[in-house]
Amino acid sequence: IGRPIANTRIYLLDGHCQPVPFGAVGELYIGGAGVARGYLNRPELTAERFIASPFVEGDRLYRSGDLARYLPDGNLEFLGRNDEQVKIRGFRIEPGEIAARLCEHELVGDAVVVARRDRAGDRRLVAYVVAQPADGSEGADGARLAASLRAHLTSLLPDYMVPSAFVRLEALPLTVNGKLDRKALPAPDDDAYARTAYEAPQGAVETALAGIWQELLGLERVGRHDNFFELGGHSLLAVQLLGRTLAVGLKFSAADLFQAPVLNELASKIHFKRRPSVPEVISVQATGSQPPLFFVPTGSGDCSYVLSLVEKMDVDCPIYALPWPPFKEVCPPTLEGIAAEVILAIRESQPRGPYRFAGYSSGAMLAYAIAQHLLSLDEAVSFLALIDVALPANPSSISPTQMVRELLLNSFEPLDDERFEVLERFAGQSSIAQLLEKAQQIGVIPLNRDLHNDVLMYEKTAQFQRALDLYTVPSLPVEIHQFYANGPLLSRRARPRINAVGPEASSPMRGWDRVLSEGAIHAIPVPGDHMTMMDVPENRQVLARQLSTALNCSLSTKASNRFR
Repeated sequence: IGRPIANTRIYLLDGHCQPVPFGAVGELYIGGAGVARGYLNRPELTAERFIASPFVEGDRLYRSGDLARYLPDGNLEFLGRNDEQVKIRGFRIEPGEIAARLCEHELVGDAVVVARRDRAGDRRLVAYVVAQPADGSEGADGARLAASLRAHLTSLLPDYMVPSAFVRLEALPLTVNGKLDRKALPAPDDDAYARTAYEAPQGAVETALAGIWQELLGLERVGRHDNFFELGGHSLLAVQLLGRTLAVGLKFSAADLFQAPVLNELASKIHFKRRPSVPEVISVQATGSQPPLFFVPTGSGDCSYVLSLVEKMDVDCPIYALPWPPFKEVCPPTLEGIAAEVILAIRESQPRGPYRFAGYSSGAMLAYAIAQHLLSLDEAVSFLALIDVALPANPSSISPTQMVRELLLNSFEPLDDERFEVLERFAGQSSIAQLLEKAQQIGVIPLNRDLHNDVLMYEKTAQFQRALDLYTVPSLPVEIHQFYANGPLLSRRARPRINAVGPEASSPMRGWDRVLSEGAIHAIPVPGDHMTMMDVPENRQVLARQLSTALNCSLSTKASNRFR
């Protein structure tokens, strides 16, 4: 799109209004004599789009919403709109930036990247490329082209920006107006993934493992030389993989998967184990000289946050993710009862204390209840990390089922306004199952997806929330480390009922000073809000570093106390 015209200033800025490095993608801001004062009779839109320049005193900048970068010759390249951002696994991604990197590859003439749901219902990045003849590229099959493009992007972009699949097209489909026809982009087939020549799995372990990969990754078949991550696997799916294999008696650690992601290599590290009578812990870091650290799942049974957090931690101890126990259907579960069931799995890995726990969000409440139960058994709890959980002064006015409905609507935030409003209106008078079915009917969830497990998961979440509402938080003889998010909760569509919280939600103590002395609470700030403190890599790295420091210092303090 060229260069700035006379009397015009152009800036490429990041999300903090700071200039991006030369060649990097930024949002295009326009300053200079040609910029208007604002929109007529639209004060809110004016405040959003027109800002005071931080670079030239008295100047005003217009925030265009366009994404661009400087080319080596000084010209600007347009890369799409920032309202085309997609959110995958908590990361906000600019598809235009990925497409621009793809076009740098010698085999690619044109490219576009979109987010679409796979057969399992998960949102994945898919790249569509028009190959140009070079060094016999016309003869390259889809899988070899995908492998080459994946390797190219992996060297340039973080892993969450590397598409799961690469679909080769003769030309990008266009509408009559010459714009990309997104609806005409085909679903990727198995050849769109970076994979080797197919060879069937051998033996019971490889066959069982391949079947689980097919379900998780939404693929028709998986060969014994295929790579979990090159087929579209990531850390969130890795946690599900660990859980599913444990359930059928196959045991390995997260480290095993990252070190040997090829199916037959991973199978060689797997141990057969008799199916346990109680759910087993998931091994995230298998070795260490210090007592283990147990991470507690959130109130929706999710412990996927653990892998990416532990990856940045620096501690010398085994680390486990605790299972979500089966709730009894006969009588409503209590938090104390859930804690007692989880302890059965804990004792399988560590029969005696001192015990160390960390929990995120509502999972931190379960961590506290586990500590309560262990202390009542005269066991020692030497470390308790609560990651951004508030202790409300007043009981919630929202029923557990309402709460879960709001959580489900939150998961639909990336949707277009029209479909989101349909679901929001429908949610008021529907059950969880009906809301999921409605989402499937309007194309939010694939039609071929079996909703049975989703319904069970959300109903279980409601049971957990009910147990949480009934829990009376006692004062315990423990110290806690409260890692609190120091930014406000930001959402494109605010959910006022679920976000309506008391003053304790903005206090560093998060309300825990009502049951513990101030001296027993170590309040530690983490950048971001409740979600982005864990989702944004930079924030998560800060949390991991501070959690590691607190864990290591707690050992040093106890050692020095023993020698006084």
